[in-house]
Amino acid sequence: MRWDWTQQTRTVSFRKMRLRRPRRSRPRVDLHKTLFVLPNLITMGSVFCGFNAIRLVARDVPTENDVYRAAVLLMFAMLFDLMDGRVARLTKTQSAFGLQLDSLADVISFGVAPALLVYKWVLYREPTFGVFVSFLYVACAAIRLARFNVISSTPTGAPVKPGKYIMGLPSPPSTGILVSLIVANHSMGGALGGEQYTLVLFGVTLGLGLLMISSVRFRSFKDVQLNTGTVLFVLFVLGSSAFVWLQWNPQFVLVWLLSFYVLIGIIDSVHALVMRLLRPSSTRDSLPPVQPS
Repeated sequence: MRWDWTQQTRTVSFRKMRLRRPRRSRPRVDLHKTLFVLPNLITMGSVFCGFNAIRLVARDVPTENDVYRAAVLLMFAMLFDLMDGRVARLTKTQSAFGLQLDSLADVISFGVAPALLVYKWVLYREPTFGVFVSFLYVACAAIRLARFNVISSTPTGAPVKPGKYIMGLPSPPSTGILVSLIVANHSMGGALGGEQYTLVLFGVTLGLGLLMISSVRFRSFKDVQLNTGTVLFVLFVLGSSAFVWLQWNPQFVLVWLLSFYVLIGIIDSVHALVMRLLRPSSTRDSLPPVQPS
């Protein structure tokens, strides 16, 4: 029997080559980079709600049910807006891109959408003045968010840590007051949308828009501590909300809470202004820092 040395050598060499060949490393998924998508997806949920709210009331004569459904969608947009920043902080995925995307989303969901919604609800009764007030609301929201982008980021575009106070009424609470009025109106069978309240709603829309670009300081509640003052404040909020619930309607609780937030900001700003005027001139510029939000 003849032994084929050539074939045996080739077989052994091939086996050695297979053993020496380095294995391809499987691509590893960077979980931290993947988490950057999560808060941005939540922000897109806010944009989706704002877009659908616009779609519902963009017809010539939207029904009362269309207006109500659009208001509910904007409430969900507020929920998404509340979540995205907190998710970004919990996952440590805050970025300049997320900051810019959040502001652009707010222009749609808390600028254009509520302005068109309140116009189709009540302000259309005075076409010229109604368009002007609605546009002013959108303009104030855009200016406020542009100011937010400038002050709340470093020269490199990275977001900075929010402070104790924020300057100007944030656009989500401003939108929340308008949509909560629409929800309360739906529960009352359309009573709040009557002719007698047209001028009042004009004033509310105009006032909310001007508060967004004002220098009124609003609390951010970023540094809330458990103390006697906090406990008394929470008890007052719960008790007053229960009173509103029982006295009027459950849907008015949100109107009360957001209006109370605005009232606190105005009172704080007036108090700070009075204290500043009473201080000596050398210490008048030492007020607590404020940041938009």
